Amino acid sequence: MARPTVLITGISGFIARHCAVEMLNAGYAVRGTMRSLQRSAEVTASLSRHADVSRLGFAPADLESDEGWDAAVAGCDHVLHVASPFPARQPRDEQQLIRPAVQGTLRVLRAAAGAGVRRLVQTSSMAAVMYGHPRERTAPFTEADWTQVETPGVTAYTKSKTLAERAARDFVAKEGARLHYASVNPGLVLGPALDRDIGTSAEIVQMMLRGKYPGAPRMAIPCIDVRDVARMHRLALEVDVPSGGRYLGSADCLWMIDIARAIRAGVGEAARRVPSRELPDWAVRLAALFDPGARLAVPELGKSLRVDTSHTRRALGFEFIPADEAAAAMARSLLELGLA
Repeated sequence: MARPTVLITGISGFIARHCAVEMLNAGYAVRGTMRSLQRSAEVTASLSRHADVSRLGFAPADLESDEGWDAAVAGCDHVLHVASPFPARQPRDEQQLIRPAVQGTLRVLRAAAGAGVRRLVQTSSMAAVMYGHPRERTAPFTEADWTQVETPGVTAYTKSKTLAERAARDFVAKEGARLHYASVNPGLVLGPALDRDIGTSAEIVQMMLRGKYPGAPRMAIPCIDVRDVARMHRLALEVDVPSGGRYLGSADCLWMIDIARAIRAGVGEAARRVPSRELPDWAVRLAALFDPGARLAVPELGKSLRVDTSHTRRALGFEFIPADEAAAAMARSLLELGLA
């Protein structure tokens, strides 16, 4: 028997496309929102290589406008709210990110609640969990932790993800009692690209393959395969648990040099320009004077991170694809697509 319809916001994005593949292959009908339907044929062609798209449709809707959201959710049983601004560079005005993330989330939630949607899963982030804490912290991060947005140095993107998830949870507590809500909070999303529209999350691997940096900064980051992120979204819709679940997505916390080594091991000679050594911290700080990407790395230098995903694994019946396999899979896909 065919499963019901799920709305996926921002379906043209990297994670959202994988969510669409996951849901279509599980038998759901999928309706995806896009700011403009001009790219619908491109997205359909991309997804058709990985799933049956006979139950795929689209609806125009923009996070920064009220228009279109009621029509987008009409007739949908579930919503995966994946859309969120994810820039390559931090904006001068943090509200350029925070406003559409928070207000867009509330637009989706209001439309979903008004249409009688049964379940909504929000794509949040480990960025909403692990920043702004004391540098000397050694305890693993859990679903009970929240980024402290008032701490100096917390980026606009990090604030946008934290405040958007907070806003969603507040809305559900006050106005969405009948809406079953959960969030999925992935770390750095690796794994295979479906097409040439790779988005921001693949840039780290792409830059390594292109030899942009002579070495890897001494920083760690939680990593997860995008296929696991998509599977977490589906399972969060399906599991018989109370509303309010928060599912952390991290197969492992890898140092950047470990990601580089996984790429080198996974693609061989094609990874000849990938860093083979760590950069000293002083070199990263020097580069930060000129490179905005290096500047973001400076506060994280030398920080060891751990994430406790026992709740996610237990609640969703879940085991993660190893993080080094996810890094190698992303590198292989970028090479196959001619993007490295």
